[in-house]
Amino acid sequence: MSPKYKRILLKLSGEALLGDDPFGISRQTIQAIAAEIALVARMGVEIGVVIGGGNIFRGVTPAATGMDRATADYMGMLATVMNALALQDAMRQAGLACRVQSALNIEQIVEPYIRAKAIRYLEEGKVVVFAAGTGNPFFTTDTAAALRGAEIGAEIVLKATKVDGVYSADPKQDPAAKRYARISFDEAIVRNLKVMDATALTLCRDQNLPINVFSIFKKDALCRVVMGEDEGTLVHV
Repeated sequence: MSPKYKRILLKLSGEALLGDDPFGISRQTIQAIAAEIALVARMGVEIGVVIGGGNIFRGVTPAATGMDRATADYMGMLATVMNALALQDAMRQAGLACRVQSALNIEQIVEPYIRAKAIRYLEEGKVVVFAAGTGNPFFTTDTAAALRGAEIGAEIVLKATKVDGVYSADPKQDPAAKRYARISFDEAIVRNLKVMDATALTLCRDQNLPINVFSIFKKDALCRVVMGEDEGTLVHV
């Protein structure tokens, strides 16, 4: 059985790298995530990754209170570069060829984002990690995932979270909350289901780019999503 998708954009939150740690990067967790990515890459799937920085710094957290918002957002972008380098190293140890491209120019450390080059890397079977969000303040890494997914011609955006899909309510607070197997973009926006921020959702909807929300902590969940199985929640036009 072959994968349903040939090229995907995986959105990883910075918080996913915490594991059980209160701050920073859990080595055990990032190695487990790299192993999940390697499993899918070896099936012949081309993988782009957008990574957040919330485990280190986010522009909208209490730590940024009183700061100029643009300055705080740039700090958050730099945090994503640190996470991208850590993920690249973990994937190298897992036997994967990986390139990091940054929307901010830090050429001594990572390549600048060049769309044509990123697509060429994907076609060569390399994993490409997109760091520094969109390179602009006031935009989230969710929006960066939607943007990069559209730019590289991904067939789907896979949003890896701590929960196994989109629910009618917070499943931790409401035991009766139900998981949606499928939901439309318009429903997700109207019901304010927090799939992604409104800008990212609207961009994906307008580009007919579906989103699947799933738990990165469920073993082989990424593989099941790529195979088209009922895993997580599919958000579609």
